[in-house]
Amino acid sequence: MATFFGEVVVATSRAGVDDEESAEETLEDREIRRELEKKREIDVVWTLKAAAPAESAADEPISCSKFIVAIGHNAAAFLSSFILDSVCWEVVGAVKLWNEWCRTSNTTNILPTDSFCLFYQLISDPTVLLCQCSCYVAEDQQFQWLEKVFGCMRKEGLQVTILSTCPLADYKTQESTLTLPSPFLKALKTKEFKEPVCCPLLEQPNIVRDLPAAVLSYCQVWQIPAVLYQCYTDVIKLDTVTIEAFKPLLSSKILKGLVKDISESTKILKKLLTTNETHNNIYI
Repeated sequence: MATFFGEVVVATSRAGVDDEESAEETLEDREIRRELEKKREIDVVWTLKAAAPAESAADEPISCSKFIVAIGHNAAAFLSSFILDSVCWEVVGAVKLWNEWCRTSNTTNILPTDSFCLFYQLISDPTVLLCQCSCYVAEDQQFQWLEKVFGCMRKEGLQVTILSTCPLADYKTQESTLTLPSPFLKALKTKEFKEPVCCPLLEQPNIVRDLPAAVLSYCQVWQIPAVLYQCYTDVIKLDTVTIEAFKPLLSSKILKGLVKDISESTKILKKLLTTNETHNNIYI
C-alpha cells in the first residue's frame, strides 16, 4: 500500500461574476494585470556549464543523482550548519521571484532571515545538488518553480529529499497537541522511494501544503523516488531546537556521506542564530 496521499482543493465557483467584471475591465486594467503577471514570473538562473538556457534545457539537462531541497528558514539553516561549506560546495544557481510576501535577494551574501532560493553543487560529485529555499513561493508560482527547476534536470536516476517545517497546530491527532514532544519529524514518500525512512510516517488525515507538497506531488507524477521530512514545531522563528530536530537525517543514506565535522557544525549553528538575533534587534 502506497504511503503517498494528497488533497485536491476545488476553488469556489465565480461563474457569472467574472464575466461581469471582465466586461467592465478597461484597457488600463488589462495592462496592469499583464504587468503583474509578468512581474510574478519566476526566473531560474544557472551558472552551471551543463545547464542550458530554458529554451534548450530539454536538449542538455543537468545530470543529477541526488537533489536535496530545504524549504523554510529552519530547514535551510540545518543544511548550512551540518552539510554546506565553502570548500566542498559552490553556488551554481538561484531562483528570482517576487510576490506579495517576499522578494528574493539578488546576492549570495545572505543573512539567515533573508528571502532567497539558491542551488549548490558538490564539487567532488557534480551530480549532487542542494537547494535552500527560504522564500515564500505563492500557489500560482509553484508550477513555474517545478517546471523551471526540474525541467533542467535529467530525471533518470534522480532521488529527491525534501526538508520543511510546519506549525504544530496543523498536526491532526486524537491526542492533545500539548502532550506531544515538540518538535518532531514525520515522513511522507512517493511510491518509488524504497529506502528506510528516519522517522515515523505521516498518518492520515494529515496533509502537507505549499511548495513541499508541490515538489512531492511532482515526483509522484514523474515516478521519481522522493521523501519529505516535515518537522512539526511550535516555534515559527529560527530556533536551535527546531533545527536540531532534523539531526536524525544525518544517518540517512543520502546525507550520511555529506555530513561535515559536528564540532564545526555547532559553531556555525551558533553563528547563524547570533546573526539572526542581531538582525532582529536592529529592526525592533
